[in-house]
Amino acid sequence: MKLIVLDRDGVINYDSAAYIKAPEEWRPIPGSLNAIARLNQEGFHVVVATNQSGIGRGMLEMAALNAIHAKMHQALAQAGARVDAIFFCPHMADDNCRCRKPQTGMLEDIAHRLNTSLKGVPIVGDSARDIEAAAAVGGSPLLVLTGNGKKTRRAGKLPPDTRVFADLAAVVDALAA
Repeated sequence: MKLIVLDRDGVINYDSAAYIKAPEEWRPIPGSLNAIARLNQEGFHVVVATNQSGIGRGMLEMAALNAIHAKMHQALAQAGARVDAIFFCPHMADDNCRCRKPQTGMLEDIAHRLNTSLKGVPIVGDSARDIEAAAAVGGSPLLVLTGNGKKTRRAGKLPPDTRVFADLAAVVDALAA
């Protein structure tokens, strides 16, 4: 199975320090939806893995998260794209759950549900926690410089096999080459 795992905020859509709490706050990063369409055309199964601690903080209800994802699905469809599944962690960092990246539980759940290995699977994120989780499951960690990516790169604590790209479209260019 050709699989790619994408973080949501900062990779597909603009991130916000105040969290994305409503559909009207969700705005795609230019080129990201077309990049996902290209992934679909290349035969990739596209899965989203996103930390959503706004739920645990009481800033975001499940109905709002579902509405945000419905808006994302609609925008993807208009671009001729789709994601096959969305996995999310609703917990806060101090909840010590297994699913919140950089822990690997969410990614392991993806592998289990899809009955596949994540060894070598491209896992795209904009933060150190995304990249650390990718490396920990044997995936191919890909950092994009959108969202928090530039700050993450400057911090310099990336796993040695991390590849860096300007944005999701550049990732797709490299994968399709």
